[in-house]
Amino acid sequence: MKTMRTLAAMATLVLLVAACGGAGTETTVAGETTATAAGTTDTSASTETTEGTEVTTGELIPVALQLQWVTQAQFAGYFAAIDQGFYTDAGLDVTILEGAVDIVPQQVVAAGGAEFGIAWVPKALVSREEGADIVNIGQVFQRSGTLEVSWADSGITEPADWEGMRVGTWGFGNEFELTAAFELYDVTPAEVIQQPFDMSLLLNNELDAAQAMTYNEYAQVLEQENPETGALYTDADLSVIDFNEIGTAMLQDAIWADAAWLADNEATAQAFLKASFQGWIFCRDNPDACVQIVLDRGPALGTSHQAWQMNEINALIWPSPGGIGVMDQALWDQTVEVAVGQAVIAADPGADAFRIDLAEAAVAELEAEGLDVAGESFAPTTITLNPGGE
Repeated sequence: MKTMRTLAAMATLVLLVAACGGAGTETTVAGETTATAAGTTDTSASTETTEGTEVTTGELIPVALQLQWVTQAQFAGYFAAIDQGFYTDAGLDVTILEGAVDIVPQQVVAAGGAEFGIAWVPKALVSREEGADIVNIGQVFQRSGTLEVSWADSGITEPADWEGMRVGTWGFGNEFELTAAFELYDVTPAEVIQQPFDMSLLLNNELDAAQAMTYNEYAQVLEQENPETGALYTDADLSVIDFNEIGTAMLQDAIWADAAWLADNEATAQAFLKASFQGWIFCRDNPDACVQIVLDRGPALGTSHQAWQMNEINALIWPSPGGIGVMDQALWDQTVEVAVGQAVIAADPGADAFRIDLAEAAVAELEAEGLDVAGESFAPTTITLNPGGE
């Protein structure tokens, strides 16, 4: 599997080079702000720090959140926290910065461009190993959303069936679950193809298996017309391998902060987590309202696609057995094991790469207020997709 590790290393290099890109633009804020450089705002908030303890004068504390992609339901909980006033209630004036291909959230955070960033764990661990002193303070996604999708008549039903096949991945640090599976199941594909961030190569039969997220690219196939039937494709037309089920899943969307900033701003970080978690609880219990909150911000993807995405994102968060945002140690260990095994990082990042005390405190506050922080009874609903996701 030396070839696969080389591919992973090259993709990681590209990812790190991309970190030099600028930090996105403001999409929405809570309170009255004026956007300046990424991660900064001009507000009337006043905060003093005495011996590491935050003392506020009653005004909102301005902070920025860097997303890893553009406005969509993947980030609905944060938009809901603004829309519903949860951040304001927590004493925060939050600026949300959109992501893009050339924006690496954890690097933005490390450079002081935002107080908080959303990033996949393995990608952030690469940046951390390269010197970014960042800490995972809230593991929002409790499971991986990555799939490898084939046509039902392809004969691909398990990892061993990738042998001799054309297998796609986006690269850019998104391929490690796949390359780890190649190694775990001793599979040598005929070709590993870097696919675009869509399903065009699968739809054109230029791939035997394509990488997809449950909440995005998988739906893109179901939004297309099957030329043989004249109707949209259905789940029955596809064969799916879920990385959660084959042992190489890695943790994804988490909230990261700079360790030095965090040392002097723990109360602000805890307030941010509490309000963010409250936003996600709202979206679990009011998915239609959260879809509308996202749509009101003018996303590129359509209404039914956003509804699908909201449903699937909820399924990645809920249930959260230890409470929303609290790290599952076993899943962290598996992520680190895959990352080290695939030479994504050279060594275990150490115990200080994440902390659960702030998330646990935020969860305890929400629970004391009568909110369901675990979502044990959550069940996905059935979403009807329209052509093109409209």
